[in-house]
Amino acid sequence: MSHDQASYLELLARGAAAEAYDRPLLLARASGAGPDELAALDQAKQLALRVRAELEGRRRREAELSALFETAHDLAGLRDLDAVLRAIVQRARSLLGTEVAYLSLNDPSAGDTYMRVTEGSVSARFQQLRLGMGEGLGGLVAQTARPYVTDSYFDDPRFEHTRAIDTAVSDEGLVAILGVPLMLGSQVIGVLFAADRRARVFEREQVALLASFAAHAAVAIDTANLLAETRSALAELERATEIIRDHSGVIERASEVHDRLTEVVLRGGGVHDVAAALSEVLDGTVEFRDDDLEAPGADGHAVRHGDDWVAAVSAGGELLGALVLRGHRDLDPVDQRTLERAAMVTSLLLLARRSAHEAEQRVRGELLDDLLDAADRDPRLLRERAARLNADLDIPHVVLAARIDAPGADATGRDAAGRGSDAGDTAERETADRQRLWSAASHLAATRSGLAAARDGGTVLLLPLGPRDSASELARQTARQLGGTLRELVTVGASSPVAAPAGDPGPIAGAYEQARRCLDALRLLGRSGQGAAAQDLGFLGLLLADPGDIDGFVQRTMGEVVDYDRKRGTDLVRTLDAYFASGMSPARTKDDLHVHVNTVAQRLERIGRLLGPDWQSPGRALEIQLALRLHAMSTSVAR
Repeated sequence: MSHDQASYLELLARGAAAEAYDRPLLLARASGAGPDELAALDQAKQLALRVRAELEGRRRREAELSALFETAHDLAGLRDLDAVLRAIVQRARSLLGTEVAYLSLNDPSAGDTYMRVTEGSVSARFQQLRLGMGEGLGGLVAQTARPYVTDSYFDDPRFEHTRAIDTAVSDEGLVAILGVPLMLGSQVIGVLFAADRRARVFEREQVALLASFAAHAAVAIDTANLLAETRSALAELERATEIIRDHSGVIERASEVHDRLTEVVLRGGGVHDVAAALSEVLDGTVEFRDDDLEAPGADGHAVRHGDDWVAAVSAGGELLGALVLRGHRDLDPVDQRTLERAAMVTSLLLLARRSAHEAEQRVRGELLDDLLDAADRDPRLLRERAARLNADLDIPHVVLAARIDAPGADATGRDAAGRGSDAGDTAERETADRQRLWSAASHLAATRSGLAAARDGGTVLLLPLGPRDSASELARQTARQLGGTLRELVTVGASSPVAAPAGDPGPIAGAYEQARRCLDALRLLGRSGQGAAAQDLGFLGLLLADPGDIDGFVQRTMGEVVDYDRKRGTDLVRTLDAYFASGMSPARTKDDLHVHVNTVAQRLERIGRLLGPDWQSPGRALEIQLALRLHAMSTSVAR
């Protein structure tokens, strides 16, 4: 690595601005560096910028999660509702990078909504604004219970513009506004906003982040209202000490659940930790289920299911599972809300785990792509990237090519009856199959400390080879595991072992080609759904392992027949293949080809003149059949 290239590492280390990454290239160009050096520097620059963007993205996600965890902590120790709401608005403004953020609450008695908390606002008129239901962006959000965003408020015809609202927004100078509803179950209690005094586009992730803060704000308001209701009940029911004691116990359990759930989130626990904490506090058995449980209420409320209580775990309309409380036929309303809040925390944990898993899959795929496409990568950097994924690239590995095969399909995509699929009907299914295969292969690679990437219409894996393992057994295991997971026929071809990919990535690309050829051979041999390495295929495997003379072998063995068909448009190769497939019976051959037996005899006579009189002897017949297979594989790959 040159000094100029190393400077990009220094820029990354000190967190330099993006503009600074142009300087090394400009200096090199000014000093008269050659085209190769400039190209290498430009490549290093692009890689450094990608790393910088990844680091910035991770820092941003860490900041977002930290803010969410801090908000959850504030809720656990709730003392001052206004202070919690101000903290939520301040964090929303900071993380979304807007000039203004504010929160409004609905007034059921007046039938409108009013400003409760503002941050960054300078207009008294705006801070005292009240919006009728359906008026302005906030009124529309409060009425429809859906997020709305506009990059230019005054030019947006979707909202009902009134003089009072437009004047207040104009006084504040707002242009771009994002509003998300504050929900308690299916009820909208207010709106959380982020706004700028200039036109901007709010990304989907920013909408989701603001919605998360809105959920916390709704919990804070609901908890404060619950505490107020509890105080009122205690004051009114002084004489009912037993009722007060029971109610106090419920409140204590709710508070304990809040503390326990906050602890689970902060220490990085999982969904089963949430269930365990809830089981102890609610004095019952709570389990998380993600199987074919009958869908509970979609409005966020816990519902009774026989003798059990079920709370949906969902996000963005997607049902992720449910929390099931066993053996509590009657449940206090506060405990119901506790179960519902636990379901909300569970959904946040599942979404965080899904995001982390998807990010890890992408990183594993990128590292494998680099090993396949860029053999000149720095071994030290490869080892560091692999170590972060718990992969050891200094031990032997095997490259495997995998593909989903429809029952009866051959390598050309035609079924057993010779019919081709309509591309328009199957494109969507094939795309879905490739995605499912990549996802299953990525999970398998993660459990085996390997790598996986989508490639060439299928999936490629790089898996470590144990001391007692073989490439053949690894291919068979992979085909069984992927096929069992997907409930499909998954064919897997394996390469010969690669000694140490990190030290010398060069052989990886060749090993992948060898695995692909083995995969094609398995499909041509009618072994779809199986796994094998080149050495499992006998003489065919030897040709696959070193295919340099495949074309020469085919030409020497049956080249005159192939040339004859090409020049005269005849069908001798197909006749030859059908003849061997029918057990060298002319009668069965004519049935397969749907021609007269005399036509078959004439073609066989022509083949005999081209190949010589001994072409049907056992030795020659074996070679010709092998050449036919190789010729079919080469023509299918070419197509």
